[in-house]
Amino acid sequence: MTNWPEKEYKRWKNFFSVWTTPDPEVGQTPRTAVWKKNKATLWYYRSSNKRHSVPLLLVYSLVNKAFVLDMAPGGSMIETFMENGYDVYLLDFGAPDPGDKDITVDDYVIDYIQTAVRKALHHSRAREITVIGYCLGGTLAAIYASLASEPIRNLIICVAPLNFAEPPLYDKWVNAIRRGDLDVDGLLTTPDFISPTQMKYGMRMASSPVYFSHYLSLLNKAYDQEYVDRWRRFNKWANGHVGFSGAASKQLMNDLGKDNKFMNRKLVIRGRKADPANITANLLVVAGSQDRLVPENMSKDFIDLVSSKDKTYTLVSGGHTTLAVKGNGLPKFLADWLPQRSK
Repeated sequence: MTNWPEKEYKRWKNFFSVWTTPDPEVGQTPRTAVWKKNKATLWYYRSSNKRHSVPLLLVYSLVNKAFVLDMAPGGSMIETFMENGYDVYLLDFGAPDPGDKDITVDDYVIDYIQTAVRKALHHSRAREITVIGYCLGGTLAAIYASLASEPIRNLIICVAPLNFAEPPLYDKWVNAIRRGDLDVDGLLTTPDFISPTQMKYGMRMASSPVYFSHYLSLLNKAYDQEYVDRWRRFNKWANGHVGFSGAASKQLMNDLGKDNKFMNRKLVIRGRKADPANITANLLVVAGSQDRLVPENMSKDFIDLVSSKDKTYTLVSGGHTTLAVKGNGLPKFLADWLPQRSK
C-alpha cells in the first residue's frame, strides 16, 4: 500500500493531461508519396526486409482518417506488414471539403482505387498485387475488384458492409427508405456535403451508449503512461471524422442501403455491371465477432457470390477496429493465409 499515493497521483495527473498537453504523434512510419489526386494520396512504405514479391495496397474507409493503420512505432499495422516482408501502399482519401460534394461512388472506385492500383503496380514493377480494404474501403475495394482488369492476386475484405438485406443500425431508416416513406435525395438536399461534425455525431448515435465508457477505461489505467499514449492516439482517430460527399452518400444509401444492388448483382458503375461473380482473385473475408457497426451477416454471404476458387471466410474475436489496430505481430488470420499467397 506504500505505493498507493504515487500511483494515484500518476493516475489523475495522466488523466487530466488528456486535456492539457498535445496529443502524441501518429503516422510516423517513413513513407513516400507516389501519386496524388485532389485530397487523396497514394503512399509507399518500403520494407527493408522484403520477402514477398506481391505488394499490398491498403484501402481505408472514407469516414475516418487512415492513420489508424499507423498509430505509433510498435503499434502500427503498416509497420507490421513491412517487418513481415511486404512493401505497402496506402490509398489515403484525405479530408474532403464542400468542393468535393459531387464526388460519386463511381469516381471513388474508378478514378481513385483503380488508378491507385495501376500506379502501385507500375511503381513496384510487380506482376500482381494484393488489395486489402477496411470498412467502407472494403466495400469500395470489392466493387472495384468486380470490375478490375488489373492483376489482383489476393483480395482481403475486413469488416466491410456488403450485404444490406438486414441492416443492424438505422434499420427503421432503411426500411422507411425501402417503403418509399423517406426520400434520400430530399433528406440530403441540404447539405450536399456532410461535415466532419455531422459525421461524428452520426457515428456516435450508432455507438451509444458506449461513447463514454472509454473514459472510464482511461481513468482505470491512467497511471500507465504507455497505456495513456495508446488511448490518446486511438481517441484522436475516433474523433477525427472527415467530411463526406453528398453525392456518394445518396448513392450508397439508395444503391446499397435501399436496393442492395451489389449483392443482388444489379449495381452499375460507369455503365458497367459490378457483378461479384467477376471476382476470381484469392479471397479472404473477415468479420469481427463483437462488431456492432458491421456484424458478420453483412459480409459472410459475399463469398458465395464470387467465382474465386480459393476463398475463405473468417470470424475473429474483436470489434470493428480490431483488424486495423496492430496487436502482437501479424494477426493470426493473416499470418496463416497471406504469406503462401504472396510468393
